[in-house]
Amino acid sequence: MDAGVDTLQKALQVNLDPRWYGTIAEIGAGQEVARWFFRAGGAAGTVAKTMSAYDMSVSDAVYGKSDRYVSKGRLQAMLDHEFQLNVDRLADQRGDDTSFFAFADTVVARSYRGGNECHGWMGVKFQSHPRDEPSQVVLHVRMLDDEAALQQEALGVVGVNLLHAAFFQHHQPETLVESLLDRLTTGRIEVDLIELSGIEFRAVDNRVMALKLVQLGLSGAAMFGPDRHVLQPSEVLRKKAILVERGSFRPPTVVNIAMLEAARAQFEADPAVAGREILLLGELTMANLRAGGDVVDRRDFLARADLLAACGLTVLISDYVAYHRLAAYLAWRTDGRIGMVMGVPSLIDLFDEESHAALPGGILESFGRLLKNDLRLYVYPMLQEGRVVTVDTVEVAPQLRPLFDYLNQRGSFVGLDHEPDHLPILSRDVLRQIPTEDTSWEAMVPAEVAALIKKRGFFGHDRSR
Repeated sequence: MDAGVDTLQKALQVNLDPRWYGTIAEIGAGQEVARWFFRAGGAAGTVAKTMSAYDMSVSDAVYGKSDRYVSKGRLQAMLDHEFQLNVDRLADQRGDDTSFFAFADTVVARSYRGGNECHGWMGVKFQSHPRDEPSQVVLHVRMLDDEAALQQEALGVVGVNLLHAAFFQHHQPETLVESLLDRLTTGRIEVDLIELSGIEFRAVDNRVMALKLVQLGLSGAAMFGPDRHVLQPSEVLRKKAILVERGSFRPPTVVNIAMLEAARAQFEADPAVAGREILLLGELTMANLRAGGDVVDRRDFLARADLLAACGLTVLISDYVAYHRLAAYLAWRTDGRIGMVMGVPSLIDLFDEESHAALPGGILESFGRLLKNDLRLYVYPMLQEGRVVTVDTVEVAPQLRPLFDYLNQRGSFVGLDHEPDHLPILSRDVLRQIPTEDTSWEAMVPAEVAALIKKRGFFGHDRSR
C-alpha cells in the first residue's frame, strides 16, 4: 500500500495550521517522522527543532541517565524535557497564539545481524489550545517488516498519523486510535499499548482504548493491571512464569479463584518454576466479549474488568480463540513455564476434532503447538449428573482416547484438587440471580466481587435494595 500521498497530505495539513509548533526528537531508525514534515513543505511553521541523540552519553546528558533506552521511562523523559524547553523558550513571544507540542520516539529497528526484537515507544505531548495544560498520547509499537528500511518507513507513517490525530481528533479518542495505521497494514505495524492522559483525555478509560486496539486488529492482545493502568505485555510477561485462566468472568466466582489457587499450588511445585516470579492472568477473548454478535457492550466489559481487578488479577484481552495461538503469544514473550487453567468442559472442547479443522494437521497439529515447551493444562473437575468428573475419568471420543492417554501420561494434564461445595456453582446461574430478590448468589462470588456488584449496580443489581 502506497503511504506517500496521504501521509504527505497529513503532514502538510499540520504544517499549514498556524496553531501547532514544537519539537520532533527521535532515537533509533533515523528521523523518519521529521522527514515527512520537511518533504511536505511549510515545515518552518511547525518544527521549532528536530534532534536525534543517538549516542548514549549525549542522550544521558540531554535527558538524564536511563537503565533502558528503548523504554516508556526514556520516552517520557524526552517528552517532558522537549515540551518544557518549548514553553520556557517560546511562550513569552508566541504563547498566546501557539499550541506547543513535543513528539518523541525511541526505537530499535532491524539490526545488521537480525534476530532482534524490533519495537519502540512513541508519543506526543501537546497543548490543544494556547496556554492550555498539556495532554499526551503514548504508544508502544512493534515493527513487523523484514527489512530495516521498510520498518523505518512504517515508523514514519505511524508518527505522522499520531501527530495528525492528536491535533485534529483528540476530541474523538476512538477515531484517533482508528487512524493510527492509515496507509499501513497490521502486517507491518502492531500497536499493543496506547495510553491517553492529560486534560483533553480526562474522561477516557484507557482499558477501553486497550480493548479498541484488539477490536481493530491493531494488536492480537492488550493488557491492564489491577490498578486499571494499561500495561505493555512484553515487559510484563518477560522472564515470568505465567498461569492464565480463560473465562467469561461474568461475574468471577469463588470457583474461578479456587481454580487459580489450586493451579498455583501445583505450578509452584514444578522445578521449572523455581525462582521465577509467577504472574496470574485472567484472560477475556474478543469472541467471549462479543457474545456471538459484532458489538462489545462497553459497560459489561468494564464491569468484568473492575471485578477482576477487585480480585487482584492482571487482565489480558486477546483475539486468540484457539488455545494454541494464546500459547504462542505468551511463549514468544517469556522463557518461563506457562500453565493454562481450565475446567473439564474446556478440556472436552479441546478434543472436538471439528474445532481444529482450520489447521492442516488438525487436532494433532493443534495439540503439538499448544503443548510444546512443556506447557501444561491444569484441569479442575466438573459435576455431571451428580458425579464428579476429573481429568482421569473424563470421556472423549474412542478414536481420540489413545491421544488423550498419551498426553495425560506425559504430564500435559494436571488434575486439580477441588472443594465439593464449589462444583455446582456456575457463572450463568449467579448472573441470573443478581437482578432478583434472591441473595444466595453473594456466597458464590468472592466477597470483594459481591461488594462491588452491589455498590455499582453491575449486571442489573438494584442498588436501592
